[in-house]
Amino acid sequence: MEYIYTIDKIDDAAAWLLSQIGSHRIVALKGDMGAGKTTMTKAIVACMGGDADEVNSPTFSLVNEYETPQGTICHFDFYRIKNQREAVDFGIFDYFDSGRYCFMEWTELIPDLLPDDVLTVEITEISTDKRKLTVCV
Repeated sequence: MEYIYTIDKIDDAAAWLLSQIGSHRIVALKGDMGAGKTTMTKAIVACMGGDADEVNSPTFSLVNEYETPQGTICHFDFYRIKNQREAVDFGIFDYFDSGRYCFMEWTELIPDLLPDDVLTVEITEISTDKRKLTVCV
């Protein structure tokens, strides 16, 4: 499933993406640097009624948590980890088992840790203001 949007319509894209997620709680956001993974997470938090101003990249903290009326969103960024063991050490499996939404960036650095039911969303930059979302089950 694909959805093409312009940056000024990212809220519509986030609503569409949430409709595609269904019962999935673990989502891998894939895309090149600057494709808009954190920006999409910000839009998702807003769409779920949370404070989008709180959303920032968890590049140094590895995980940020955002409260929404629909539940807690855990936002991960594995860009700076040196090995998969770091993710295990900070409790990645506890997050997976929590039932919370887990939106993760740079999951290609933790391939052996991802559960079988992870939903992959690819964000592709078409132009400076246009993106394509591709949802892969």
